[in-house]
Amino acid sequence: MTDVQHMKWWGWGNEGVGFHHEDKPGFAPFILDSLALDLHTAKVIGTPSFGAMTVPKSIATAALTKSITDIVGEKYSTTDDMERVVHTFGKSLRDLVRIRANDIKRAPDVVVYPADEDEIRKIVDAAVAADAVIIPFGGGSNIAGSLEPLATEKRAVISLDLGRMNRVIEIDTDSGLARIQAGALGPDLEAQLAEKGWTIGHFPDSFTHSTLGGWIATRSSGMQSDKYGDIADITRGLRLVRADGTLVIRAIPSASNGPSVREMILGSEGRLGIITEATVQVHRVPEKRDVFAYFFPTWEVGLKAMQAIAESDATPSVTRISDSPETKFSLATSKESHGVSKFLAESLLPWLMRRKGWNLDDICLSFIGYEGGDAHAKKQKKLVDKIVKAHGGMGVGKGPGILYDQKKFDTPYLRDFLLDRGAAGDVSESAAPWSKLAGLHDGVVKAAYGAFDEIGIKGLIISHLSHSYHSGACLYFTFGFVFGNKPLEEYDTVKRAIQQAFIDNGGSISHHHGVGLEHAPWLEQDISTSGVAVMRGLFDSADPKGTFNPGKVIAG
Repeated sequence: MTDVQHMKWWGWGNEGVGFHHEDKPGFAPFILDSLALDLHTAKVIGTPSFGAMTVPKSIATAALTKSITDIVGEKYSTTDDMERVVHTFGKSLRDLVRIRANDIKRAPDVVVYPADEDEIRKIVDAAVAADAVIIPFGGGSNIAGSLEPLATEKRAVISLDLGRMNRVIEIDTDSGLARIQAGALGPDLEAQLAEKGWTIGHFPDSFTHSTLGGWIATRSSGMQSDKYGDIADITRGLRLVRADGTLVIRAIPSASNGPSVREMILGSEGRLGIITEATVQVHRVPEKRDVFAYFFPTWEVGLKAMQAIAESDATPSVTRISDSPETKFSLATSKESHGVSKFLAESLLPWLMRRKGWNLDDICLSFIGYEGGDAHAKKQKKLVDKIVKAHGGMGVGKGPGILYDQKKFDTPYLRDFLLDRGAAGDVSESAAPWSKLAGLHDGVVKAAYGAFDEIGIKGLIISHLSHSYHSGACLYFTFGFVFGNKPLEEYDTVKRAIQQAFIDNGGSISHHHGVGLEHAPWLEQDISTSGVAVMRGLFDSADPKGTFNPGKVIAG
C-alpha cells in the first residue's frame, strides 16, 4: 500500500468522522418540518461491507500491467479491488447511491501512483502503445461525474493518482508566484506556503480533500474568491503531459499570443492530458482576517446589498448571504448556546429585529470577510457597514463568523448522514448577472418544488449567494428529500428540473463543480451548438484516440 491517503470508499471524508446532530437542538425539528423525516425514529443504515461488493474484473493485460509496474515500481501500481473501487467514482449523490447499492458497471483496471512528471510521460507512452485510457485522479471529491470510466469502455482504464506529487517546488518571492505539483491537497499546499508566510487564498468547500490539479481541471472557486479570484485567475502557468509531448504555459502576467491555450486547459477535466504542476499567484499571509455576520430583513434586500458592495470601493474577501430557508438551516445546525450567548441569540436579537418591524421568518444571514493590514481591514468594514446600514441590515459581530469558519468544511458530511437515513442531500450551483439573479433564485426554487410534487414527496431547497463579481454572482443551492422506491429516478427528476431552471432563468449550468457527465446534457443550451462544435473539435484534434478521460464534458 502507498502512503497516499484517500477518503472512505463509501462516503465523504475520513473514516470515523461524520455529521452529528445530538449537540444541535434545532436540527432534528428542522429536518422533521422540512423533509418529514423523524431523526429519532428513522432506521439508520449501517456502513456498507466491502466484502459484499461485486467489483468488475480487471481487463488490464499482463503486458500493460508489467509496463506500468516497471515505470513506478510494484508498490505504486496495483489492481487491488479496494484501490480500484476508491478510484471509480467521485462523491456526488449519484456516486454514493450507486456504490452503496453495489452498482459498479465499470471500474479502473489498474491504479498507478507516479512520483514525477518523467514517470507520467512514460505511463502516457505505455497507455498510447496499448490503446488504453487514462483518467487523472486527485482527491476524488468531484461531484459532476468527471472521474468514472464510461460503462461502455472496452479498453483498459488506468486511474493515474497524483497523490505522491504534493510539493510546493519553489516560490518566486519577487513575483508572488509558486510552482506547485498538481497532486497537492489543499491543506498540504497551504501548510507548505504558510511556512514561508504565503497563502494561495483558495478555499473551496472540498478544500481538505481536493487538489490543485483538480481545481484547475474543473475551474474551481473558493470561499475567498472575491479577493483572490477563482482558480482561473490564480493559475498563471502550468505543465500538461500529452501523447505528443509536454505542453508548457509560462507564468507571464499577460500576453497577446493568440487564443488562450491556458484557458483551454482550465476546466478541461483531464480530456487534454495530465496536469503535472502549476504556477499560481500567491499572497503574503494577511495580518488580519475577520469574518463578520449580518442580518437582512429579506432575501431581496440582502441581494441588493451584495450588489451594492460589489459596485462599491469596498474589497471584502467574502460576501455571502443565505436566503431565509437556508438561514433557518444554518441556525438549526448551531450548537446549543448558554449564558450571555443564549440570551443574545434567543432573546435580545429577536427582540431587536421585531422592533425594526422584521418578520423573523424572512430574515437572511450574511457573512462578510475582511483581510489585509489592520487599517485596510477596518476601512473595508467601515465601507461595508455603511452599505449594510443603507439597506436596513444589522451587524451581529464576529461570533457567528468564527463558527462559520470552523464548520465550513464539514457540510459535505451531511450527505452521508442523510443517505444513512434513506434521504437525499445534494447541491447545484449557477452564476448569472445581477439583473437576473433574483429571477434565477425564484425560478429554481419553483422548479424544484414542482419536481418534488411530481414524485410525490416533501422536499426542501435552500440557497446562498457565494461568490460576487462586478457583473453578477453565484447562487449555490442545496436540496433534499426522502427517497421512495426508485432513488436515482427520483433524484434525476429533481436534478433535471434544477439544471433546466438554470438555463431557463439566465444562469450557467455550473459555476465551479465542472461538467463531467452530470451536467453535459445542458452544455449545448449553455454555450450554443457552435460552441459545442468548437469544443468537440478541440478534444478530437488534441486527443484523436480518446486516450484522456473520454466522454466527459460533451455528452455522447
